[in-house]
Amino acid sequence: MSLGAADAQAFERVVASAGVAVFPADTVYGLACDPCSPAAVKRLYELKGRPAARPAAVMFFTREGALAALPEVGPRTQTALLALLPGALTVLLANPQGRFALACGPDPGTLGLRVPALTPAIAALGAVRLPVLQSSANPSGSPDARTLHAVDAAIRVGADLALDGGELPGTPSTVLDLRAYEDGGHWRVARAGAVKRDALASVLG
Repeated sequence: MSLGAADAQAFERVVASAGVAVFPADTVYGLACDPCSPAAVKRLYELKGRPAARPAAVMFFTREGALAALPEVGPRTQTALLALLPGALTVLLANPQGRFALACGPDPGTLGLRVPALTPAIAALGAVRLPVLQSSANPSGSPDARTLHAVDAAIRVGADLALDGGELPGTPSTVLDLRAYEDGGHWRVARAGAVKRDALASVLG
């Protein structure tokens, strides 16, 4: 099952109107909302049963959109992002401007960034120009969902839109910490996931 242009447009409308959507990413099914809407973020967290103090990621559906929204990213880090994204990574970046504070939890100096690799089944999402606050579409602490049917029924019913992109790989994104990369070249894997350490090392050194 593949998404179409109408699905991408409906997704963008829901996000723009402070709604919450279930959608397929390149890893597992996720929840998305406007990262700048306190009401939308609160609702997304309540659907998951996620503590409000826990950070989430901000997802852009194009790498160019992400880099344009974060002009303070230094040249060394930008080169790394160009090589690594899009992909099944959540990249932790230094956030000196405090952007997307609602996604940052208690640490506004750190931003989690996602740019998914759009497979043919979800390629239509490449037309979405809005960033979204993104978290996995499962009750906090429960297994990730690789099909829409596996998303908890209460989450599916509680969301304003649920998009079916078929079966997904099911392994969550690798969390890569690049906060110290610009000045010292230091990086670490904060959570193992879909992208292996050796693949990161081949790019980052």
